[in-house]
Amino acid sequence: MVRRQAARESSARTYARALPIVPVRARGLTVEGADGRRYLDCLSGAGTLALGHNHPVVLEAIRAVLDSGAPLHALDFATPVKDAFVTELFHTLPPGLADHARVQFCGPAGTDAVEAALKLVRTATGRTGVLAFTGAYHGMTAAAQDASGHATDVRVTRLPYPYDYRCPFGTGGEAGAELSARWTEYLLDDPRSGVRPPAGMILEPVQGEGGVIPAPDPWLRRMRQITADRSIPLIADEIQTGVGRTGAFWAVEHSGIVPDVMVLSKAIGGSLPLAVVVYRDDLDVWEPGAHAGTFRGNQLAMAAGTATLAYVRRHRLADHAATLGTRMLTQLRTLADRFPCIGDVRGRGLMIGLEVVDPEQEAAAPEQQGYEAPHREDRHPRRTDESQAEADARNPRAEPKAATSRPAVLDPVPRAPRPAAPGLAAAIRRECLRRGLIVELGGRHSSVVRLLPPLTITDEQATAVLDRLADAVEAVARGRAERPGRPIP
Repeated sequence: MVRRQAARESSARTYARALPIVPVRARGLTVEGADGRRYLDCLSGAGTLALGHNHPVVLEAIRAVLDSGAPLHALDFATPVKDAFVTELFHTLPPGLADHARVQFCGPAGTDAVEAALKLVRTATGRTGVLAFTGAYHGMTAAAQDASGHATDVRVTRLPYPYDYRCPFGTGGEAGAELSARWTEYLLDDPRSGVRPPAGMILEPVQGEGGVIPAPDPWLRRMRQITADRSIPLIADEIQTGVGRTGAFWAVEHSGIVPDVMVLSKAIGGSLPLAVVVYRDDLDVWEPGAHAGTFRGNQLAMAAGTATLAYVRRHRLADHAATLGTRMLTQLRTLADRFPCIGDVRGRGLMIGLEVVDPEQEAAAPEQQGYEAPHREDRHPRRTDESQAEADARNPRAEPKAATSRPAVLDPVPRAPRPAAPGLAAAIRRECLRRGLIVELGGRHSSVVRLLPPLTITDEQATAVLDRLADAVEAVARGRAERPGRPIP
């Protein structure tokens, strides 16, 4: 079957190349292949399966619609199924947005929501420029791809994202995030910077495909302040981070900011295709039919999404993700201390990444630049709590407090990360698959092993995941990995 797929399907296929399995049954965290082997799935449909595979509440919701005789395809007509979905969705939104929000159903994929959001803010502001960030991933369609980190559209200004381990300023930590914020302010306020008048800023609270890079909460508050002060709509891409994934229902809630626009997909459809844009009602300047999509009325996806949103909220799965994610990160950092091929461990909630590096190559020593090299334990930044800034951010249009506008002093901590090792990362992925664990790679160099387990994962299952991953890392680090292409037993 895999050979037939290779002969008939496009070369654009991705997951099937690296993970040559044929799923035939699945439940929760477990996937069974056609060969009878079982796998623990920490890919979860690229974060789509918040409740895992075939959760009973999702299946029940789908069956109820199928058995009711309701239309499965309803364009943008009002239906009881859609009304229930919108009601539940608004129940979960950050209060500052839910109180005066509109929702737009666009195409079925997250990239469709990004397209709609960018088109919306350009229409509302009359401007054409977009502020985006290095390492970003917002989708594969035209405007979404233009806003992603690797594109070259001159209308999009790319700003430095606070990547602690590979800080573009060579500092990391709070100093790196502060320099990123200052650079953003400088470009926007310099009349000769060449930056087009921005219609909006789009960012991910945690960069997923970019390598599982959480944005520091104070930095997010600065971005909210910077955009609010300049009347630039802030778009939060919560396509992968939303619905409890990071330990809060929406990742922006960690920082307390309220964006002007949120783009949502993946988990909101309960495993089925669904994407929406939620935005402040004063931005609702669309003419009828200005942005539409044939498949924006998928009733099965709305029913599955309602069931998923309600289950995550009622069972406090975001809290579970926060608690279990902290435990997993702690254990993975212990693993990193044992094996120098793991350069960094980071994440938020159950969105976790291990950056794989070449242990035999050293970067330029910081002391050569007059700095003292940081200790290994300094690689993992500590989060700070700024209660006043958090309170200020809940009212993004308010005048910012001077005391929280920026740190008075920068105390840079130079970084000397080892070179990325995509080959070693691919070997770890192969060894994980041999041990019955499905993981995927991400990051700028495809060198970050990513874990996106369902939010329903138990403590015992998390232990099994960590054990298999640790065994795979050890096999690669000690040179006991199997060669690529060898059949999985």
